[in-house]
Parts: sequence; C-alpha cells; structure tokens
Amino acid sequence: MSRLPGADVPGDAVLEYLPLLPLPDFLARFFALCLAPAPLRASLGAQGGALTAMWLLMAIATMLPSAAPMIRTYCEIADTARIKREPAVHPLTLVAGYLSVWLVASAMFAALTFAIHAFASSGQMLDPLVGIAGAGALSIAGLYQFSRLKEVCLDKCRNPFSILFANWSARPIRILRLGMKQGLWCLGCCWALMLVMFAVGVMNVFWMALIGLFSLVEKQTAGNLPTRLAGAILLVWAAALLVVST
Repeated sequence: MSRLPGADVPGDAVLEYLPLLPLPDFLARFFALCLAPAPLRASLGAQGGALTAMWLLMAIATMLPSAAPMIRTYCEIADTARIKREPAVHPLTLVAGYLSVWLVASAMFAALTFAIHAFASSGQMLDPLVGIAGAGALSIAGLYQFSRLKEVCLDKCRNPFSILFANWSARPIRILRLGMKQGLWCLGCCWALMLVMFAVGVMNVFWMALIGLFSLVEKQTAGNLPTRLAGAILLVWAAALLVVST
C-alpha cells in the first residue's frame, strides 16, 4: 500500500514489509488519515464523524471475523428453510443489526477519545496513553477478562445456533433485532479489549490484527484458558507500565 511521504504511523515497522500498491491520491490520503496519529483539524461535528468512522472500521476489522461462525450458522438455517420452501430473511439484515450495535459503540469510543484528548498533554488525539492512564486502560481490560459478565457473553457468542434457532422469524424487523442482540453479546464480550487500543495507539494496525485474531480464537476455543491468560498478561503489562512511569 502506498503511503504519504514522511507519514509516521503506528505499526509502521509492520507496514514496511507489505508490498507497495499504487493508489489514487485520495485513497492514499484516506489511509494516512486512518493510520497517522495526528490531531484532526476540523469542526467538532466533522471530527466526531471521522473518529466514529475510524472506530467503526476498527470494530469491523477486529470483530466481524469472529462473528463469521454466527453469520454462517444463520445462513445454514436460512438455506434449510429455503429447501423447505419457507420464507427466510436475507443474512445481510442480521449483519446490519449486528453492525448497528458497533456503530453506537463506535460513537461512544469516539466520545471517550475526545474526553481523553481534552486532558492529554501530547496534543495528538490518536497517540497511545502512557503512565497511569495507559495502565488504567490495561487494568480495566485485564480485570474484565475474569468477570462473570465476560463469561456469560462469551458463552452466548460461542453457541449462536440455539439463539438463532429459538428466535427464527421470517420478518425482517425481528431478524434485525436478532442481529442487534448478537451484537450486544459480542460487545459485552469484547468492549474491554478495545480499551487496549488506547494504550497502544488508536488505529494501530498491528494491534487491530492481534485483537481480531485473539477474539476469533477466544470464541472458538472451549474453556476459559485463553481468556484468563490474556487477562493475566494485560494486568502484568499494566503493572509494568505503572512501575516504569512512577
């Protein structure tokens, strides 16, 4: 992928190994906007829209792959219904409901980004948090991995068939709500992991990929070992960051 000259982006060491692709100038500038940790210079509404779009893109990149088994399960049930000549709502309706939850969550993460930026000393909105603030974000993410709510939400994400089958409907509005319900379970499972992005830099492509991979593995693995191990790593990381910052 081509980059703007002199752009210093999170995960730049990783991006350097990717093949260079000729892109139109407006696309190159769009990717630079998404990746560069520079402050946004625009009206408040434009900044909010851009940040919400960035968080939504990040959510799609990290969370939608882990929702693939749920979408595939719905498609299998819909195919069975069509074979029986029964009506079935298009899977994109389910996906739309799922993504609508993450759109609202993205707006909330954008608002949190604004709040943090208001108290940040670096003056750069997408810079990683350091010191106590970064340790706090990692601590919340780590502690949540051991919570009962995390366990309940993760169990729902791991077993979509029973929920989809029990709530099956030929009405689009009900399938849209079903997608929203699944999105809420996914949000309840993964919202704290998104806080890690504040500690490593918002839109850091390396950590986006890592969190997306972990979410996929976590939802496909039985037992709590990956979840608890990730929580322990985050807590140790938070403690280490706190020690070196004081």
